[in-house]
Amino acid sequence: MRTPIIAGNWKMHKTINEAVELASSVSDATAVLDGVEVIIAPPFTALSRVAEALPADGRVQLAAQNCYCEGQGAYTGEVAPAMLVDAGCSHVILGHSERRQLFGESNELINRKTHAALDAGLRVILCIGETLDERESGRMFEVLKDQTAEGLKGLTPEQMDQVVIAYEPVWAIGTGRTASADQAEEAHSFVRGLIAGLFDKPVSEKVRILYGGSVKPDNVDGLMAQQNVDGALVGGASLKADDFARIMNFSVEA
Repeated sequence: MRTPIIAGNWKMHKTINEAVELASSVSDATAVLDGVEVIIAPPFTALSRVAEALPADGRVQLAAQNCYCEGQGAYTGEVAPAMLVDAGCSHVILGHSERRQLFGESNELINRKTHAALDAGLRVILCIGETLDERESGRMFEVLKDQTAEGLKGLTPEQMDQVVIAYEPVWAIGTGRTASADQAEEAHSFVRGLIAGLFDKPVSEKVRILYGGSVKPDNVDGLMAQQNVDGALVGGASLKADDFARIMNFSVEA
């Protein structure tokens, strides 16, 4: 059985004090949670303070929303993987569609970041996903294949133990539109098959694939009921403690 992951990507929201308050509320909501990993990704400015505020038992883990592919140097405005570890992070989100679409990040750069993050001891949440045009023009599977294969290029099966995939259809991020449970399952099943081809079946059966794209309390149960959906990467709903708590406490019972 793959342990589900519910991760909250706060994007460019929350001051330091607001982030600490929300993190504390999320932590409180996990007190009776069992069998689910919870990860939150505040903005860079709040990481170290949130790390100090989280309980030491690790029931809420800390992620950064991005990193650079070099350890140090003249890279104004960038953050090295080791700096994230020093701030208390265990994970980093890489390849988010907003990084690809707004900042022009290529598969090759995301792959370099993935290697750098893993080398620094971080676990990677690698995001992939197609745009509406790519889906409607029949290129969805081609795009997912390229993003997956190039993003994971050069990784060993052992390193894949430290990688989580997040499928985020770009047309569903922040739009209120959500892929249907069947659409999510189709994409997740395809990606799991790709990983089996890139590595082997045991690796593909262990890797966790999260769904992201307007995940909300009223749709999480149907998504999580799918065989190949192993969790959620939550955007807007992770900014509200009550909504995120409901998502963490998803139910797959009929």
